[in-house]
Order: sequence, then C-alpha cells, then structure tokens
Amino acid sequence: MPTPLMLATLTERRDFGGDWVLERKFDGERCVARKRGGDVRLESRTGKDLTATYPEVRAALVTQRAREFLLDGEVVAFQGEQTSFSRLQQRLGTNAPSRQQIAAYPVVYCVFDVLEIDGEVLTHRPLEERRTRLTRAIRPSAALQLSKAWRDDAQRRFEEACHSGWEGLIAKRADAPYVPGRSKDWLKLKCVWEQEFIIGGYTDPTGSRTDFGALLVGYHEEGRLRYAGKVGTGYTAARLRDLGARLRSLETPGPSFMDARPIPRGTHWTRPELVAQIGFAEWTNDGRLRQPRFLGLRDDKRPAEVVRERPR
Repeated sequence: MPTPLMLATLTERRDFGGDWVLERKFDGERCVARKRGGDVRLESRTGKDLTATYPEVRAALVTQRAREFLLDGEVVAFQGEQTSFSRLQQRLGTNAPSRQQIAAYPVVYCVFDVLEIDGEVLTHRPLEERRTRLTRAIRPSAALQLSKAWRDDAQRRFEEACHSGWEGLIAKRADAPYVPGRSKDWLKLKCVWEQEFIIGGYTDPTGSRTDFGALLVGYHEEGRLRYAGKVGTGYTAARLRDLGARLRSLETPGPSFMDARPIPRGTHWTRPELVAQIGFAEWTNDGRLRQPRFLGLRDDKRPAEVVRERPR
C-alpha cells in the first residue's frame, strides 16, 4: 500500500501572513523515504519502489544518524538553478542506472516534511514543529537537500520565484498537521501553466517526423474523460520512437474522450492508460490548451487521479 500523502490545492491567492510558510515548488517526482536501521526504501506516490532508480539518494539516507524515519519530498534533476523534468526523464523508471547515467543526470532528494522519527509519529504535530525536527534529524549532502522555508513578503517571494524561472511556490499553514489528501492548508502558486493529462490517442506523423505527430490528451471531469487538445511539440527522436511503440500497443477502435471535436486527421485512439506532463500558455474559452508542449511521461500518477486543476 502506498503511503497516503498530503497534496496542495491550486490557488490564485498571493497574500499570506506570518502564519504561513512558503517553500519552493519543485518539478520532479514525489517520493517518500522510509528508513529502518540500515535499510532504506524509496517509494513513489503510487507505491512504486524507487530505491534502485535513485541509488545516490538511498546512500545519502542510509548514513543519517536517525535509526528510523519517514520523510516526504521530491526527487528532482537540476539544470543550473532550475529543476528540469525533461532531465529527470532520463532517470524515471530506470532500475539500476549505470555510473554514466548517474554522472550525466544526477538527482537530488529535496525533503520538505518528516512524518515519523525514531518511532514517534509526527503527523498530528504542526508544520513548524515538524520542520524543526527535520532540520535537526537530517544532514544535507549532494544528493539530499532540505527545502528552504520563508515567512515574509509572499508577493515579493512569488515575483522573485517567477523571475528566477521556478515553477512556483507552495504556501503551507504553519500550524497545520499533516493530513493525507488534497488540502487548503497547502496551496500551490504557479508561475507557469503545467499539469498532468491523460493520453487518449495520437495522430499520424507528417513530413520528416517519425512514429507519431501529436498526442491527444484530456482529463477527468464529473466521471467522464474530456478532451483538452493535441500536443505536437517537445519530443526528442528517442522519445518519439519509445512512446510511439507504447501508443501502438494501446490502440483501440473508438475514442475514450466524450468531446473530441474536431477529430484531427490521421487520428488513432488509445486506451487511456498513460499520463503525460504538459506545459502550456493558457486555457482557451472552449476548454482547449494553447501552445501545449510535452515535458515527459509520469508513472507516479494514476490516470483516474488526473483532473483539470482550477484555482480555489
């Protein structure tokens, strides 16, 4: 069973007082780390074992003084000062990566919460206390960082984050316990539009493009799969080849989307089993993505969880 995680709610709010903590929003793979004695297990949001995928993170956690802990954080790949989901794609789903892969695409586990420490459960304690315990318990290293936190001018912090090319910020109520599920005690402030979508089809390639032309993507709403548009940019030659093979194996006669209109020429429908991370400029008035671009596949999100993110 996967560890139930606390999730942030999208917001347009930018004004927060001193009773809120601000943290950087990372663009990576959510990961919980459990240590028992000399054994460490890394686990995705869906419960997938990530221990062999990120051996440098495991090594950094094994040497920590605490005999037992349960941490919550995000595995990211940096490109300069920015986190790059595209670079992280080179490590996602890779069991026992080679030394060359680790050297070329190093990752960092950015920890932002501690749920248990040496037999003591902390989820009922306020965030500010959990952060204090986290700082005392964990020694940072090259593959292990503690997320920084601020409690000052939120608007200025948000503007600086966007100017620096960050994905955004997470605002967390300082006195809130850790409660699994989507919560308004954790709010995400996004600098750019980006979220997960379900792949429900693809189009034939044209010109010099190989394997497929564009992905047809959508999301769940009121129990039905709604169409959000086609995504034709953001693919490397290797990604076209690998993803094209997976799409062909998922082909199905009819559409899963309830409202795929107009249907692009050369469309092939697929079972809605793959989830993609998509960046885009904005939503149009008719519920379509403007200027979407493919960022990568996500195997840490179930298709059933994918909905349109709306500010609250």
